[in-house]
Amino acid sequence: MTPLAELARVMFAAAVSAVQPTTLLRKIEFHGAGVRFQEDELAPAGRLVLVAVGKAAPGLASGFLARSRRAPDLVFVLAPDGVAASGSVAPFLRRASHPLPDSRGVAATAELIAMLAALSSADGVVLLLSGGASALLAAPVEGIGADTCAAVTASLLAAGAGIGELNTVRKRLFAATGGRLAAACPAELLTLAVSDVPGDDLAVIGSGPTVGDATTAAQAREILARHGVQGEFPDVDELLAVLERSATPDTPRPDHPRVARARGHVLGGGGDALAAAAQVARDAGFVPLSLGPRLHGEARVMGHLLGQLAASLAPAEPVALLARGETTVRVHGKGRGGRNLESALAGALALAGLPERCLLAASTDGVDGGSPAAGAVVDGGTIARARALGREPLEALADNDSWSFFADLPEAIVTGPTGTNVADVAFVLAAGRPRAFFAASVEHALSVPPPPPPLGRGGAGERGRRYTGRR
Repeated sequence: MTPLAELARVMFAAAVSAVQPTTLLRKIEFHGAGVRFQEDELAPAGRLVLVAVGKAAPGLASGFLARSRRAPDLVFVLAPDGVAASGSVAPFLRRASHPLPDSRGVAATAELIAMLAALSSADGVVLLLSGGASALLAAPVEGIGADTCAAVTASLLAAGAGIGELNTVRKRLFAATGGRLAAACPAELLTLAVSDVPGDDLAVIGSGPTVGDATTAAQAREILARHGVQGEFPDVDELLAVLERSATPDTPRPDHPRVARARGHVLGGGGDALAAAAQVARDAGFVPLSLGPRLHGEARVMGHLLGQLAASLAPAEPVALLARGETTVRVHGKGRGGRNLESALAGALALAGLPERCLLAASTDGVDGGSPAAGAVVDGGTIARARALGREPLEALADNDSWSFFADLPEAIVTGPTGTNVADVAFVLAAGRPRAFFAASVEHALSVPPPPPPLGRGGAGERGRRYTGRR
């Protein structure tokens, strides 16, 4: 791999490190009676309860237990399979499947709801929430089977539904989402979340279990119809029709007494990850340019676009473009991969033959779709190296088989579960800076979704000077 690709990997490691639970928990003030975060304090006269749910749950819970000056009276931790947990958390840990819910998540969610409902108004709950919680909080609402919930989730994911769309539907189907967890809890409740969504919206993170829901059953029905899922699940269609006709909101609204009492803050998110990566780039002599939460839409389209942007850079001082968010994949083939691998593969086609350029696309949780990788970092030689091994990129894209393309190549980024989750990041590095019009061009290109491109070789663009590998 080139020095540019090596630098991109260091930037990714810094991004993940910046949003580790141990780092984010430093923002919480612990005192003898409880905790304080910014202007909010939780110091209950009754019991102190710690709940952690999501991909970062074990690390958040472990750090909380180590730093808290007041020992929690009750502890509940729910995390996906594969995420490491310390010995201090093991006695309180439940596991469940992600991204598709399973029976373990159903049982754990029922246990959690019952535990919170049994508290009193004198008690206080700290909920440490992170991405992945939507699938883990899998107990279905009355009248809908757990298998149906899993099947709806799978169909929407395969159809390329975005996280906001997916959560709007799940809030109708899961008994702990859309503010229902707060509505079930008579105790004071403080949510501190690690955000994996654009805009760091607490109503979207983990499907907003403690935040009043502003979405509707009508919106959920429209989402199912838009993605061709309506009609596949008669029980769900019937439920949504009933909810839509009802004069009573189907989820707790923001003015629900218990929901209104609950407080919430974001501990950290993708912005923290990009800031850390930008500093690494800056220290290496690059000019960082943050594109913010602009990763969205079809993964291969976004990857191709970023590859073309990289190809358009002109020689001068080194530049790094950084973006975050979450793309989607519409599954047409039978291969194995993920949204970041697919983005990287499409970007590699646009970069083919170009020196002094690279593109990294990776998930901060270390798991990209159904692959063992977090993503990949590609450069101008990626396509030639793969073709020399008999791997055809266009065939891999057509079959959604990006992992088979990258498996055993140096481009693959394999970290295992990282213990955190702030969605995805993408870096474009070049031994040159943008032309004068480049910043405006990026703003326009990423605000207007482009049509799906013909995914062949990208144009050569202007070649950059030799990167010296400054650190």
